[in-house]
Amino acid sequence: MKNTIKPFMFWVAFVASLGGLLFGFDTAVISGAEKQIQTVYHLSDFAHGFTIATALIGTIIGALFCGSPAEKLGRRKSLIIIAALYLISAIGSGAIVNWYSFMFFRFIGGLGVGASSVVGPMFIAEISPSSWRGRFVCFFQFNIVLGILLAYFANFLIAGVPHDWQWMLLAESIPALLFNLLLFTIPESPRWLIKTGREDEAKDVFRRTGESDVEGETASIRESLEREGEGHGRLFRKKYSKSIMLAFLMATFNQFCGINAVLYYAPRLFEMSGVMRSGAMLQSVLIGLTNLTFTMLGMFLIDKVGRKKLIGIGAVGMALCQAMVARGFALESFGGYYMLIFLMGYIAFFAISLGATIWVVIAEVFPTDVRASGQVFGSMTHWVWSALLTWFFPMFLSVGGAYIFGFFSIMAFGSLFYAIWMPETKDKSLEQIQKELVKE
Repeated sequence: MKNTIKPFMFWVAFVASLGGLLFGFDTAVISGAEKQIQTVYHLSDFAHGFTIATALIGTIIGALFCGSPAEKLGRRKSLIIIAALYLISAIGSGAIVNWYSFMFFRFIGGLGVGASSVVGPMFIAEISPSSWRGRFVCFFQFNIVLGILLAYFANFLIAGVPHDWQWMLLAESIPALLFNLLLFTIPESPRWLIKTGREDEAKDVFRRTGESDVEGETASIRESLEREGEGHGRLFRKKYSKSIMLAFLMATFNQFCGINAVLYYAPRLFEMSGVMRSGAMLQSVLIGLTNLTFTMLGMFLIDKVGRKKLIGIGAVGMALCQAMVARGFALESFGGYYMLIFLMGYIAFFAISLGATIWVVIAEVFPTDVRASGQVFGSMTHWVWSALLTWFFPMFLSVGGAYIFGFFSIMAFGSLFYAIWMPETKDKSLEQIQKELVKE
């Protein structure tokens, strides 16, 4: 029997995915401020990279330690705490006192980003009907890129006013406050409710979101939890090895193809190609628009074409575009819109492939019993690589952009082999995926 998706389910997915909007906003807003921060505090490339990576160090810790609160308090209460972290970080960063306070509040924001990258997709995956799960979890990725675009656009509008880089950081407080308030309008994850013995509440949530077979879905989830039995909640066991490897490689390829390095330093890259600061800010907006447009396309295709094909197509396109950027650095030739064209091409292929699928796949491949810890593992892997690449990227650029973008190109092509190996999960319930991946 086919599920009838109710408007309330769209509202739930929208609200929960606002954590992704703040995730994206926080990721990209620093791009407008990072060069001025280096100048104001007279930072070396190493110290500057560390300063920008401070938030990413927070993401690692946030991703690592959010699993326990998500299991004990529930997904929704955890999201409320995350929203508060975003708000504190935005206000504190905007009211910056010195370099140390800046790093502290950016770290607090990083905790929110890391935790939301775990709890947001997990919550949406657990509450969504299987036929729409890919698209609903993609709402999270859509909001990430919408947040990136809004941050680039805010940076473009604010650039030039006194202390503009501080106002850029303060702007995040507006969506953070909205996210906090709207979370009180959505229910808890039905799978978490069943896990904690609150089946009647879970059934009510299923009815409100459009699940056609409430009793069958409840029984299926209960059975999958009972089947885990001994060793309940322990992720690192042999039977979960394929799920662990799928999450690890997805997160690794996602970062090793260079996405966060490009997003954090987009204006600087454009300035290196000869564009003035105002023009670099505007070209960053075009990067954000490209990201948003092709993420929407990825959302449309993910439950139709499937995860495997999208990643395979994206791998080839990303590799070619990154190779052309590396060529531009090697020949010191960035005539006209060379850098913009190939970075937009790279972003487009990333958005429909690894960008559209990462949080979907990581949320899908772990069974309910270990989904929180599995999501933590996948997200933490993502943020460890992101922090390291962001920290050292300014130094890589000073040595020669051809080398680092050549590396990104090779890694992007490597994700093609990942696409060939991974199983297809579209149109399958989370319990069906569990039976295929978890071998006793």
